[in-house]
Amino acid sequence: MNLHEYQAKEILKKYNVPVQEGIPCSTPGQAEEAYRQIHTQYASKFTVIKAQIHAGGRGKGKIVGTEQHGVQVAKSAEDVLQIAKNILGGTLVTIQTGEAGKLVSKILVAQDVYYEGPNPVKEFYLSILLDRTKGQNVIMYSTEGGMNIEDVAHDTPEKIFKEWVYPGGNLEPFQARKIAFNLGLSGVAFKNCVKFVTDLYKAYVGSDCGMLEINPLFKTSDDKIIAVDCKMNIDDNALMRHPDIAVLRDLSEEDPTEVEAGQFNLNFVKLDGNVGCMVNGAGLAMATMDMIKLSGGEPANFLDVGGTANAQTVEAGFRIILKDPKVKAILINIFGGIVRCDRVAQGVIDAYTSIGNINIPIIVRLQGTNADIAKKLIDESGLKVQSAIQLSEAAELVNKAVA
Repeated sequence: MNLHEYQAKEILKKYNVPVQEGIPCSTPGQAEEAYRQIHTQYASKFTVIKAQIHAGGRGKGKIVGTEQHGVQVAKSAEDVLQIAKNILGGTLVTIQTGEAGKLVSKILVAQDVYYEGPNPVKEFYLSILLDRTKGQNVIMYSTEGGMNIEDVAHDTPEKIFKEWVYPGGNLEPFQARKIAFNLGLSGVAFKNCVKFVTDLYKAYVGSDCGMLEINPLFKTSDDKIIAVDCKMNIDDNALMRHPDIAVLRDLSEEDPTEVEAGQFNLNFVKLDGNVGCMVNGAGLAMATMDMIKLSGGEPANFLDVGGTANAQTVEAGFRIILKDPKVKAILINIFGGIVRCDRVAQGVIDAYTSIGNINIPIIVRLQGTNADIAKKLIDESGLKVQSAIQLSEAAELVNKAVA
């Protein structure tokens, strides 16, 4: 589950991680009041207005139909009011959103952190995630912050450092000091960075994060270390342990079909192809998608109905797949291990009858427990459903459907 920047920062503050303070706002009036509050509390010469969407590249992204960027600086209450009017309700297109963009329904009015002081300011990059090749958490960091880490990795890979930590263990003090040293810090800034990284790792583990990215990790002119931006992803499987985080889910930022699929406990990911697929088991689903590709089609989705498929889940899967106008055929590929094939076949028949007016080919390949009974049910149903036993048969039928 992805979180907005302002939500992620509130979680970090619970672990004593210093952040750039800000106030989330849904209206221009709230933004104007937030500016006055921040100006008074933090003596900020300006504020930063940030569109809150689940995507990176907001600073370079633009609101559709305007030259307004997703991150802007305001030097007065009037500036804040005008910028908020331009951003709120607009569609922000960034390198990560695609051409469709995302609707901006909330902004963050944040404090100025570039104030004058005795030392120069610096921007770094730091993220924590799971390195699956090593089976360990990895802290990836760089002196080159405030820019795409992919560009740094490509152009100057020697400026990226990594520190691995065993899951279940803590970040050791020497590791935190090593990170601060590699970032070129000393004195007060060094000490503040050691504490920052230590507390940030505690936040990562304590919140069951899948990914935690700070870009930029900022050193102020008076040597404070703070998170100016924060991207946080929470492991869905751990949300039962964090009801306070689960309620932060913003469904408006997610694909509506994926949200609907989740209500029926279906594992669904929308793709851009022309063959809808409904499969039980993630591995079989991936193999089915490969088979569709080899047959001349393109998978329109990943849909795993799990091991307890029944008429209700099959019908829900049908309805979700059929919402995609690009779909030219549907392939149902079920291996009857835990679930009986005849039960799935009956679910297909019931769903077909319930939905009605399905004008695209439906190919059903059932193998395993009661597969022969299932094929008979499909063949004798009188419906325009084609059955197959072998994967090669299903592939041939898919090829004909999309040709």
